[in-house]
Amino acid sequence: MDWRVFGQQMASMARDLLAQDSVDATLARITGSATELVEGCDEAGILIVQGSRAESLAPTGRVVVESDMLQERLGGGPCFDAARSSEGERVFRIADFTAAQPRWPSYGPEARKLGLGSMMGFLLFTEDEDLGALNLYSFHPGAFTEASETAGWLLASHAAVAFSSARTHAQLQNALTTRHTIGEAMGILMGSHDLAEDQAFDVLRRYSQEHNIKLREVARRICERGTVV
Repeated sequence: MDWRVFGQQMASMARDLLAQDSVDATLARITGSATELVEGCDEAGILIVQGSRAESLAPTGRVVVESDMLQERLGGGPCFDAARSSEGERVFRIADFTAAQPRWPSYGPEARKLGLGSMMGFLLFTEDEDLGALNLYSFHPGAFTEASETAGWLLASHAAVAFSSARTHAQLQNALTTRHTIGEAMGILMGSHDLAEDQAFDVLRRYSQEHNIKLREVARRICERGTVV
Protein backbone atom coordinates (compact mmCIF):
# COMPACT_ATOMS: atom_id res chain seq x y z
CA MET A 1 0.00 0.00 0.00
CA ASP A 2 1.40 3.38 -1.07
CA TRP A 3 -0.05 5.55 1.68
CA ARG A 4 0.98 8.78 -0.03
CA VAL A 5 -1.04 7.88 -3.12
CA PHE A 6 -3.87 6.62 -0.93
CA GLY A 7 -3.92 9.92 0.98
CA GLN A 8 -4.16 11.88 -2.26
CA GLN A 9 -7.00 9.65 -3.45
CA MET A 10 -8.83 10.05 -0.16
CA ALA A 11 -8.50 13.83 -0.32
CA SER A 12 -9.90 13.82 -3.84
CA MET A 13 -12.76 11.56 -2.77
CA ALA A 14 -13.59 13.77 0.24
CA ARG A 15 -13.92 16.81 -2.03
CA ASP A 16 -16.00 14.79 -4.48
CA LEU A 17 -18.36 13.64 -1.75
CA LEU A 18 -19.16 17.24 -0.85
CA ALA A 19 -20.02 17.93 -4.49
CA GLN A 20 -22.73 15.24 -4.71
CA ASP A 21 -26.29 16.56 -5.01
CA SER A 22 -28.19 13.83 -3.14
CA VAL A 23 -27.86 11.23 -0.41
CA ASP A 24 -28.05 8.42 -2.97
CA ALA A 25 -25.26 9.95 -5.05
CA THR A 26 -23.11 10.39 -1.94
CA LEU A 27 -23.57 6.76 -0.91
CA ALA A 28 -22.87 5.50 -4.43
CA ARG A 29 -19.63 7.50 -4.46
CA ILE A 30 -18.65 5.96 -1.11
CA THR A 31 -19.19 2.35 -2.16
CA GLY A 32 -17.61 2.96 -5.55
CA SER A 33 -14.57 4.44 -3.83
CA ALA A 34 -14.27 1.34 -1.63
CA THR A 35 -13.73 -0.89 -4.66
CA GLU A 36 -11.21 1.59 -6.06
CA LEU A 37 -9.21 2.39 -2.92
CA VAL A 38 -9.21 -0.71 -0.71
CA GLU A 39 -6.94 -3.52 -1.82
CA GLY A 40 -8.86 -6.76 -2.36
CA CYS A 41 -12.31 -5.17 -2.40
CA ASP A 42 -14.49 -6.49 -5.24
CA GLU A 43 -17.91 -5.30 -4.06
CA ALA A 44 -19.20 -2.91 -1.39
CA GLY A 45 -22.44 -1.70 0.13
CA ILE A 46 -23.96 0.16 3.05
CA LEU A 47 -26.36 -1.63 5.36
CA ILE A 48 -28.95 -0.04 7.61
CA VAL A 49 -30.69 -2.24 10.17
CA GLN A 50 -33.99 -1.26 11.74
CA GLY A 51 -35.10 -3.89 14.22
CA SER A 52 -34.79 -7.15 12.30
CA ARG A 53 -35.12 -5.52 8.88
CA ALA A 54 -32.21 -4.84 6.55
CA GLU A 55 -31.92 -2.13 3.90
CA SER A 56 -29.12 -2.27 1.34
CA LEU A 57 -27.93 1.13 0.14
CA ALA A 58 -25.72 1.82 -2.89
CA PRO A 59 -24.65 -1.83 -3.46
CA THR A 60 -22.03 -2.16 -6.17
CA GLY A 61 -23.26 -5.64 -7.08
CA ARG A 62 -26.10 -8.10 -6.56
CA VAL A 63 -24.07 -10.24 -4.17
CA VAL A 64 -24.07 -7.37 -1.63
CA VAL A 65 -27.88 -7.37 -1.51
CA GLU A 66 -27.95 -11.17 -1.34
CA SER A 67 -25.57 -11.14 1.62
CA ASP A 68 -27.67 -8.53 3.43
CA MET A 69 -30.90 -10.43 2.80
CA LEU A 70 -29.26 -13.65 3.95
CA GLN A 71 -28.35 -12.04 7.27
CA GLU A 72 -31.84 -10.62 7.61
CA ARG A 73 -33.25 -14.11 7.11
CA LEU A 74 -30.82 -15.63 9.62
CA GLY A 75 -31.31 -12.81 12.09
CA GLY A 76 -27.62 -11.94 12.31
CA GLY A 77 -24.18 -11.88 10.74
CA PRO A 78 -21.08 -9.68 10.57
CA CYS A 79 -22.75 -6.84 8.65
CA PHE A 80 -25.72 -6.85 11.02
CA ASP A 81 -23.38 -6.78 13.99
CA ALA A 82 -21.37 -3.91 12.51
CA ALA A 83 -24.52 -1.90 11.77
CA ARG A 84 -25.83 -2.38 15.31
CA SER A 85 -22.56 -2.13 17.23
CA SER A 86 -22.89 1.28 18.87
CA GLU A 87 -20.64 0.05 21.68
CA GLY A 88 -17.66 -2.29 21.65
CA GLU A 89 -16.38 -3.60 18.33
CA ARG A 90 -16.73 -1.35 15.33
CA VAL A 91 -14.87 -3.47 12.79
CA PHE A 92 -15.83 -7.04 11.85
CA ARG A 93 -13.75 -9.20 9.58
CA ILE A 94 -14.04 -12.68 8.08
CA ALA A 95 -10.68 -13.54 6.59
CA ASP A 96 -11.71 -16.80 4.92
CA PHE A 97 -15.23 -18.05 4.27
CA THR A 98 -13.90 -21.54 3.51
CA ALA A 99 -12.99 -21.90 7.19
CA ALA A 100 -15.49 -22.51 10.00
CA GLN A 101 -17.04 -19.37 11.49
CA PRO A 102 -17.90 -20.08 15.14
CA ARG A 103 -19.37 -16.63 15.64
CA TRP A 104 -21.67 -16.88 12.60
CA PRO A 105 -21.99 -20.63 11.97
CA SER A 106 -25.07 -20.33 9.74
CA TYR A 107 -24.00 -17.29 7.75
CA GLY A 108 -20.50 -18.50 6.83
CA PRO A 109 -21.41 -21.54 4.68
CA GLU A 110 -24.31 -19.73 3.01
CA ALA A 111 -22.14 -16.71 2.18
CA ARG A 112 -19.61 -19.06 0.61
CA LYS A 113 -22.39 -20.38 -1.66
CA LEU A 114 -22.82 -16.79 -2.89
CA GLY A 115 -19.21 -16.87 -4.05
CA LEU A 116 -17.79 -14.74 -1.24
CA GLY A 117 -14.26 -15.41 -0.03
CA SER A 118 -13.72 -12.76 2.65
CA MET A 119 -15.29 -9.57 3.99
CA MET A 120 -14.92 -6.62 6.35
CA GLY A 121 -17.65 -4.52 8.01
CA PHE A 122 -17.16 -1.06 9.50
CA LEU A 123 -19.62 0.82 11.69
CA LEU A 124 -20.46 4.21 10.19
CA PHE A 125 -20.73 6.64 13.07
CA THR A 126 -20.22 10.25 14.05
CA GLU A 127 -20.01 11.80 17.49
CA ASP A 128 -23.80 12.12 17.53
CA GLU A 129 -25.19 9.07 15.73
CA ASP A 130 -24.70 5.59 14.32
CA LEU A 131 -25.61 5.40 10.64
CA GLY A 132 -25.20 1.77 9.62
CA ALA A 133 -22.28 -0.24 8.27
CA LEU A 134 -19.95 -0.04 5.29
CA ASN A 135 -19.33 -3.60 4.14
CA LEU A 136 -16.51 -4.66 1.81
CA TYR A 137 -16.44 -8.02 0.06
CA SER A 138 -13.92 -10.08 -1.88
CA PHE A 139 -14.54 -13.18 -3.93
CA HIS A 140 -11.18 -14.54 -2.75
CA PRO A 141 -10.27 -15.97 0.68
CA GLY A 142 -7.58 -14.00 2.51
CA ALA A 143 -7.91 -11.00 0.21
CA PHE A 144 -7.88 -8.38 2.96
CA THR A 145 -4.65 -7.47 4.75
CA GLU A 146 -4.03 -5.28 7.78
CA ALA A 147 -3.38 -2.44 5.33
CA SER A 148 -6.77 -3.13 3.73
CA GLU A 149 -8.44 -2.88 7.13
CA THR A 150 -6.70 0.43 7.88
CA ALA A 151 -7.71 1.80 4.47
CA GLY A 152 -11.29 0.61 5.01
CA TRP A 153 -11.43 2.23 8.43
CA LEU A 154 -10.19 5.57 7.04
CA LEU A 155 -12.72 5.39 4.22
CA ALA A 156 -15.52 4.58 6.67
CA SER A 157 -14.58 7.59 8.82
CA HIS A 158 -14.88 9.96 5.84
CA ALA A 159 -18.00 8.16 4.66
CA ALA A 160 -19.80 8.58 7.98
CA VAL A 161 -19.28 12.35 8.00
CA ALA A 162 -20.34 12.68 4.35
CA PHE A 163 -23.40 10.44 4.86
CA SER A 164 -24.52 12.38 7.93
CA SER A 165 -23.99 15.73 6.21
CA ALA A 166 -25.85 14.67 3.06
CA ARG A 167 -28.77 13.31 5.06
CA THR A 168 -29.03 16.46 7.17
CA HIS A 169 -28.95 18.61 4.03
CA ALA A 170 -31.68 16.48 2.44
CA GLN A 171 -33.84 16.75 5.56
CA LEU A 172 -33.41 20.53 5.59
CA GLN A 173 -34.26 20.80 1.89
CA ASN A 174 -37.33 18.65 2.43
CA ALA A 175 -38.42 20.79 5.37
CA LEU A 176 -38.01 23.98 3.35
CA THR A 177 -39.91 22.50 0.41
CA THR A 178 -42.71 21.33 2.71
CA ARG A 179 -42.91 24.75 4.36
CA HIS A 180 -43.11 26.46 0.97
CA THR A 181 -45.81 24.05 -0.27
CA ILE A 182 -47.92 24.53 2.88
CA GLY A 183 -47.60 28.30 2.57
CA GLU A 184 -48.65 28.17 -1.07
CA ALA A 185 -51.64 25.95 -0.24
CA MET A 186 -52.72 28.29 2.54
CA GLY A 187 -52.55 31.21 0.10
CA ILE A 188 -54.82 29.35 -2.33
CA LEU A 189 -57.36 28.64 0.41
CA MET A 190 -57.24 32.20 1.72
CA GLY A 191 -57.87 33.60 -1.74
CA SER A 192 -60.54 31.17 -2.87
CA HIS A 193 -62.51 30.98 0.40
CA ASP A 194 -61.80 34.39 1.94
CA LEU A 195 -60.09 32.87 4.98
CA ALA A 196 -57.64 34.32 7.44
CA GLU A 197 -54.19 32.71 7.69
CA ASP A 198 -55.00 30.74 10.84
CA GLN A 199 -58.30 29.58 9.36
CA ALA A 200 -56.59 28.33 6.20
CA PHE A 201 -54.05 26.38 8.24
CA ASP A 202 -56.86 24.91 10.35
CA VAL A 203 -58.54 23.64 7.16
CA LEU A 204 -55.31 21.88 6.19
CA ARG A 205 -54.81 20.45 9.67
CA ARG A 206 -58.36 19.13 10.05
CA TYR A 207 -58.39 17.54 6.59
CA SER A 208 -55.05 15.89 7.34
CA GLN A 209 -56.32 14.45 10.62
CA GLU A 210 -59.75 13.37 9.36
CA HIS A 211 -58.37 11.59 6.29
CA ASN A 212 -55.10 10.37 7.83
CA ILE A 213 -53.04 12.10 5.15
CA LYS A 214 -49.79 13.89 5.90
CA LEU A 215 -50.10 17.65 6.01
CA ARG A 216 -47.55 18.13 3.23
CA GLU A 217 -49.51 15.76 0.97
CA VAL A 218 -52.74 17.71 1.57
CA ALA A 219 -50.89 20.91 0.72
CA ARG A 220 -49.40 19.37 -2.43
CA ARG A 221 -52.85 18.35 -3.66
CA ILE A 222 -54.23 21.82 -3.11
CA CYS A 223 -51.32 23.35 -5.02
CA GLU A 224 -51.93 20.97 -7.92
CA ARG A 225 -55.76 21.06 -8.00
CA GLY A 226 -56.61 24.38 -6.40
CA THR A 227 -58.88 22.62 -3.91
CA VAL A 228 -58.60 20.31 -0.92
CA VAL A 229 -60.66 17.54 -2.55
